[in-house]
Amino acid sequence: MGMTSGSQVPRLLALVPYLQQHPDADLRETAARFGVTERQLVADLKVLWFCGLPGGMPGDLIEVDMDALDQGRIRLTNAEFLDRPLRLSVEEAMTLIVALRALEEASDPGQAEAVRSARAKLEGVFGAGDRVDVRVAAGESDVRAELARAIADGRAVRLGYHGASRGMATRPVVDPARVSTRDGYGYLSAWAHEREAWRTYRLDRIVAVEVLDEPAVDHGPVPAEASGWLDERPDAAQVTLELAPAGHWIVEYHPMVSVERLDDDVLRATLLVADPAWFRRLLLRLGPAVRSVEPPEAAASAVAAAREALESGDAAASRPRPRD
Repeated sequence: MGMTSGSQVPRLLALVPYLQQHPDADLRETAARFGVTERQLVADLKVLWFCGLPGGMPGDLIEVDMDALDQGRIRLTNAEFLDRPLRLSVEEAMTLIVALRALEEASDPGQAEAVRSARAKLEGVFGAGDRVDVRVAAGESDVRAELARAIADGRAVRLGYHGASRGMATRPVVDPARVSTRDGYGYLSAWAHEREAWRTYRLDRIVAVEVLDEPAVDHGPVPAEASGWLDERPDAAQVTLELAPAGHWIVEYHPMVSVERLDDDVLRATLLVADPAWFRRLLLRLGPAVRSVEPPEAAASAVAAAREALESGDAAASRPRPRD
């Protein structure tokens, strides 16, 4: 499985409390529970090894028994600080309040009340008040409520849907699987019976939901959502870089399609590039940290720019200096 920060961070946040509740956990069983390979789980544990309280001294960091890990057992210690009450900065609290407001906008009425209560408590402590306003195009609350009920009960539904592409209302029968938000819009991921494929429906275009007696069928995992606006750009080209450790930082700063750690501590990172000038600047900044670029022509302009800069520097150095 490829490693990306978007998938690894939530896994790490769930992994620590799980291991605290399951001391001396089995490596293979834990990997299966989290849906990753044993090799990926070991890589996760090595990341945890460098996590902890501010200060970064050995006593501040989570400890992983590597000798036990070689025997297929996971023993985690010095993570008790995670049980302490969380202290948020103002910036962190505002970020959380914005996220809760977005979640409240897209939740069904039952969930929305719990989210609203949590948000109100935070706003009361930090005095956010009317300074935070979030709008999500998530359709009507009764639509979200019916979809939530159908997903919980495992039932198929018939939608009343106004699709933008057809310019007309349709009534597809679907097996609903997931409701999510992205870029200010709510979406339903569902298996369309007529098309026999996964489809995504905007919640604000669903005008009616009829829960059917027909049970929903398990069609396997829901396809992963696109990770950013570049996924919608037809002119975005996929580029793969092999990066030495000095260039590993880019996987935390730029959206990645996939990241794979090779045996020699090199990362193979794949990303989408829509602006060749931006990518040229990125390559010039990375410099020798880039081991290879695929396809090679993606690096041509950066190579030419670097060669031109070197030639200009050599020419300037060879010019005679004016006498005082």
